[in-house]
Amino acid sequence: MAFVLKSLILGLALNTVAQGDAPQGGWDIIVVGAGPAGIIVADRMSEAGKKTLLIEGGGPSYGITGGTDAPDWLKGEQNVSRVDVPGLYKSIFADQGKLTCQNETNAFGGCTIGGSSAINAGLFFQPPASDYDLYHAEGWKYKDVKPSIDKVYAKVPNTDIYSEDKKLYLQSGYDAARKWLVDGANYTNVNINDQANNKEKVFGRPIFDYDNGQRGGPATTYLQDALKRNNFKLVINTRVKRIDRTGGLANGVTATVNSTDVTYKLNPNGRVILSGGALQSPQLLMFSGIGDPAIRSNLTAGGMLKDVTQPWINNTAVGDGLFDNPNTFIEFEGSTIESYVYNYTDPIEADAKLWLDSRSGPYSFASETSSFWDIIKHSDGSQTGVQGTIDSAGFGTYTSNQTITLNIYGTSGLKSRGKVVFNEKFQPGASPETYYSDPRDADDIATFIFSIFQKLDASLLKPLNIPLNSTKNEIRDYITSSTDYTRGQVNHWSSSCRIGSCVDVNAQVVGTNNIHVVDGSIVEPLTVNPQFGIMIAAERASELILKLNEPPCED
Repeated sequence: MAFVLKSLILGLALNTVAQGDAPQGGWDIIVVGAGPAGIIVADRMSEAGKKTLLIEGGGPSYGITGGTDAPDWLKGEQNVSRVDVPGLYKSIFADQGKLTCQNETNAFGGCTIGGSSAINAGLFFQPPASDYDLYHAEGWKYKDVKPSIDKVYAKVPNTDIYSEDKKLYLQSGYDAARKWLVDGANYTNVNINDQANNKEKVFGRPIFDYDNGQRGGPATTYLQDALKRNNFKLVINTRVKRIDRTGGLANGVTATVNSTDVTYKLNPNGRVILSGGALQSPQLLMFSGIGDPAIRSNLTAGGMLKDVTQPWINNTAVGDGLFDNPNTFIEFEGSTIESYVYNYTDPIEADAKLWLDSRSGPYSFASETSSFWDIIKHSDGSQTGVQGTIDSAGFGTYTSNQTITLNIYGTSGLKSRGKVVFNEKFQPGASPETYYSDPRDADDIATFIFSIFQKLDASLLKPLNIPLNSTKNEIRDYITSSTDYTRGQVNHWSSSCRIGSCVDVNAQVVGTNNIHVVDGSIVEPLTVNPQFGIMIAAERASELILKLNEPPCED
């Protein structure tokens, strides 16, 4: 693929991707953000015949999108970038390149085609039915989203046998964890997505949304379908500043391209759909004069509202309820463990050759070898989900050749909630109460760790940063302390514009006529990694938005 200076026109499918190069008027749908949700909703809107503009603030990622950032050992591969190689995903933490939101948010995330689905591990776990039936609003129960789940499966390849040679690599950690949890702690060994509704003492191999040994996801599937349509356009390196509106009626959006403001206008009856993620979608609503009035004076003083001429729309739920999984790293050492550390610039020659020749070997997956779940049940009938994921290597100061890392998350049912808040640069991030502000959360996670420690034979795996004989209270005190291994942000941002308060059942922002949010913001905390759930939300919201046939009108 060739770059054309300035417009960055990339020959993809039957259409083009360009930097700000799109007609400024006449759009039925403007989608802001080409992450997993934005890509899906834009594809479905254009499939339904809507003239659709998808605006992405970042640039290319996968090779198929024009991404070219790659180590030297990949340079001979056609249409392959670092993003396409699952085993290079951790390199993003050392060298973010132009793939992340490092200049836009006060948190980690993807700002590129594919959003965070272009930089994460690619874990692809179907949420259990209980996540919808217990926590989501009417219209979003399991029976309502089941067709959307099926649609995602039909579009996005996924597998637990990731290597194209059908071999499993780096299995010493998996074998040890299986002996510990399945043989010793009575966990059931399952195919995680085949038994998606069972999250009580289950163990299995991770499911990834990979295709033929490469990273997959909406950018390689939904987006490629959309790009074949003449009524669809994707523009990149184009950052939306605000929604232009008359009262609650959006007329279009104003964006910045090469330091110049450009306005993209809606057709009559058109709609703006924000899909920038659980931090940036609330930010854009606030920058457009929609949100909690308590933040208004601060935004005004900072000059963020100087071009907003319409009255402020009060919606206190914008940015409220932000969720992320509190994370704890537990380091283990064992005589049977063989650690494996991926190398961006200089991989083991044989392993690089395996991937280059046949998309096989360690670089065909992102280092997670096993995952497991349990449910903590409370006397009031409520429950909390807890999750563990085993990685192929140690972390921090525990990096011998016989170490592995266990990531422990609290998931659905946690009670701590935060807000989207701004730093001095008005970049959005998480307020402190996002993590452990409700003491029950720490108690639940400590209970989980304590329970599995009781079944661990130290001759198999020895925990290094938490003593095996720790009491539950000692574990709770440790996981809530500030260390390199505790209180970690997983960056699974969600729930900052919830259905029933911030948006209605159709994902339409309360107080507006034609502005929607469709991304992790509208997803309640899930029992599993949120990527699959965000795709489900995009499919479900697309169905609902397309049913809104009544033309919006001005207040």
